[in-house]
Amino acid sequence: MAEVVKQVEAAAMVNQTDDAQRVIDGGGVEERENVGGEIDEENQKFSFKNFLWHGGSVYDAWFSCASNQVAQVLLTLPYSFSQMGMLSGLILQVFYGLLGSWTAYLISVLYVEYRSRREKEGASFKNHVIQWFEVLDGLLGPFWKGIGLGFNCTFLLFGSVIQLIACASNIYYINDHLDKRTWTYIFGACCATTVFIPSFHNYRIWSFLGLGMTTYTAWYLTIAALVHGQVPGVIHSGPKKLVLYFTGATNILYTFGGHAVTVEIMHAMWKPQKFKYIYLLATFYVFTLTLPSAAAVYWAFGDELLNHANAFSLLPRNGFRDAAVILMLIHQFITFGFACTPLYFVWEKVVGVHDTKSLCLRAVARLPVVIPIWFLAIIFPFFGPINSTVGAFLVSFTVYIIPTLAHMLTYRSAQARKNAAEKLPFFFPSWTVIYVFNAFIVMWVLVVGLGFGGWASMVNFIRQVNTFGLFAKCYQCKPPPAAPVH
Repeated sequence: MAEVVKQVEAAAMVNQTDDAQRVIDGGGVEERENVGGEIDEENQKFSFKNFLWHGGSVYDAWFSCASNQVAQVLLTLPYSFSQMGMLSGLILQVFYGLLGSWTAYLISVLYVEYRSRREKEGASFKNHVIQWFEVLDGLLGPFWKGIGLGFNCTFLLFGSVIQLIACASNIYYINDHLDKRTWTYIFGACCATTVFIPSFHNYRIWSFLGLGMTTYTAWYLTIAALVHGQVPGVIHSGPKKLVLYFTGATNILYTFGGHAVTVEIMHAMWKPQKFKYIYLLATFYVFTLTLPSAAAVYWAFGDELLNHANAFSLLPRNGFRDAAVILMLIHQFITFGFACTPLYFVWEKVVGVHDTKSLCLRAVARLPVVIPIWFLAIIFPFFGPINSTVGAFLVSFTVYIIPTLAHMLTYRSAQARKNAAEKLPFFFPSWTVIYVFNAFIVMWVLVVGLGFGGWASMVNFIRQVNTFGLFAKCYQCKPPPAAPVH
């Protein structure tokens, strides 16, 4: 057998190290993917395996961003509208969606800056996935690395917890013979199989299917609510209490917080510098899903949603609803993988197996990551309120505050601005305007997101604990039938 191994120069940027080896065996060409998961787009030959498995184009990145941005939160947005009213719900969705797109842009700029500097120093990223905390370490030092690592990992941990809670909550509306806690046990075992997916490079078909599933669910919610019509005596009293208002606002802040996996999605691209506006375009599409569905369900059910965090619970059961539930379950499995994969990478680096090419060894090493996620989902099964709590204390920093401060500090000197790998976007005339805008984001999120949002979400979260208790067997389930009177 003749074996020829040659390195291919990646199309990502000048002097970028290729992360794939081409193995020629018996006249057939096989792409052997490494941990980093980058393959030269121009030299890649078509095969069915590559079509399903090797995704690194701008389209793959767009599908990944759009699919990851909205999952179970699609079902809690009507609940948020009932807390804060129709007008505030619509305005804040657009507001936080645009702010989130801007900070995702900042993260992409910092990634390109870090990679450009490191490659000029001769660094190679073969068999290595660059992550957000490494970007912060390379640009700002170990203190910022610790901050980024702590917030990012904690956010991804609870993001995975939320997906498990959502799986149990959704399946209950098809099969209520088992309580939600039992369903959490079952889906925890199912989601553990994501340890076998090597990197974001291998989510091509899953991202495509996931976005199709949320698209169906969003339009099912919209059409089903309009067909159902308003319930008799419907009341739209929101906003009625500050606690409810800021709890709902923080859930919307959480909605557009998929940034914890932005760097990993970029690193899986053949040309990462093309990522700059992908998140914004993905957000525009997400608006077509979240705005109509949340508004229609709130219009139909009004204040009834205050006691039903999951929109499925109020819609009549039929084949369309069951299909939406099943599709959301599959999508939540995919989103669980999205949230867990960066945690897998971090853990691999800790235990020293990140550079190995053995998928089985990496899968076994990843399993301990799933156990605390499983356990936390059983302790805090509060579908809806947990989103706001995570949004206030984790998304505020991970998505908005840390990226903006990191960008301001990285380019604080005239020399850094002059030698920036990415130039100013066309819609900002000067660095001064960018600094003012970034400072506004930091102050807004600190006061509204962390301050008022943190207060409101903790009050609401504690109320759920007092009402249902930790390890609640069936959160917001229908009461058991009354015993017959003799």
